[in-house]
Amino acid sequence: MNKKIFVLDTNVLISDPKAIFHFDEHDIVIPIVVIEELDKFKKDMNQIGLSARAFARHIEELRQQGSLIDGVPLANGGSVKIVLMGETELPGPKLSSSYADNIILSTAYEIKQKNPDREVTLVSRDVNLRIKADAYGINAENYRNDTINFNKLPTGYETVNVSGELIDRIFETKKIPLEELAGTPFETGHANQFFHLVDEIAGEQHQATVRLDPFENALVPLKQFKSVWGLKARNFAQKLALDLLLDDRVKLVSLLGTAGTGKTLLAIACALQKCLEEGKYTKMLVARPIYPMGKDIGFLPGTIDEKLKPWMQPVFDNLEYLLAGHDMASMGKMNELLASHVIEVEALTYIRGRSIPEQFIIVDEAQNLTPHEVKTIVSRVGENTKMVLTGDPFQIDNPYMNESNNGLSYIVDRFKELSIAGHITLEKGERSALANAAAELL
Repeated sequence: MNKKIFVLDTNVLISDPKAIFHFDEHDIVIPIVVIEELDKFKKDMNQIGLSARAFARHIEELRQQGSLIDGVPLANGGSVKIVLMGETELPGPKLSSSYADNIILSTAYEIKQKNPDREVTLVSRDVNLRIKADAYGINAENYRNDTINFNKLPTGYETVNVSGELIDRIFETKKIPLEELAGTPFETGHANQFFHLVDEIAGEQHQATVRLDPFENALVPLKQFKSVWGLKARNFAQKLALDLLLDDRVKLVSLLGTAGTGKTLLAIACALQKCLEEGKYTKMLVARPIYPMGKDIGFLPGTIDEKLKPWMQPVFDNLEYLLAGHDMASMGKMNELLASHVIEVEALTYIRGRSIPEQFIIVDEAQNLTPHEVKTIVSRVGENTKMVLTGDPFQIDNPYMNESNNGLSYIVDRFKELSIAGHITLEKGERSALANAAAELL
């Protein structure tokens, strides 16, 4: 089988600095203009700059092994080459040579002309560049190594028709070992997955909800909570979320849902319950990535706390609401808790390098994080710490992310089999009738 040639766009290396090692035995070509574009980002103190520097280190290691112009062999049998092409004028309308994408496109076109017997593919996350490549007869694909199938992500629960005897047994024994359920859908379920059991004869009049408890290796009934820090679950999915959020054995919980489904409010209520009421954790830490919706408002004056306030205001709104509903003088009590560091609210920028034990951590708007950033954050977790990730994959402000390659979707997919992780997708909005209508119709 002939080796293929893959021409990489800049955005591929920004999303995955190790992308050159993920093409099996095939040959990788990097246009020189890609190196120039990455050089512009190398001093940026964000994820893009981090990726640019990481790729530079990888390519420097290869440079020391041989000539990048001639091609440096890789351990998987492929090779990496930097080419100085991109000056051929493409057929049809003249495209501006000052535009990096056009130079990358021209490079792929030249390589295809010089290698008629080999399959040449331009790999880019830019859909417009892929469309242009197709117009010039160049095969183009999205980079898929760190992309998951969003439509196949688990919701965390499903409905199963069962015998009435099984439902009765759940209520009587409070636990059914999985070894007694061979050949049923429960045998292949994910750890901490919920099942809504419906009597196959009596229907919804006879039903129960159970959880696949990996610690007991059994089906156990859903725990019932009248309220958590004064907050009551308003729908089925919220009840499931509370069950995971209040289980100290489950160290990582992910909550997906559109605006108004109660993701952040539920997480903060459970954190207050665990930290202030039960004393299970020494403090709660709420963190958010700093990505503006729409145009940025520029640099802000004042201290760090004053600069962060606009980004963290949604968290403060939820805290104020929950504390007021718990018969506390909301603003005074919240300021007291913040001053004593029992509650901390901060940007994710400051979490790198820390080790965080004995805390209940909530990462809000996690859909704006890359898989690498999520790895960095989750790896900060210390002993007896619980982490909750919340977000809406359809409201992403990070220009390099989408619903299939963001860190939140990534962690739901990768952690779904682990006993210490649980996930729930919340679908029903509970903020207001107007908010529900906006989420559905707009």
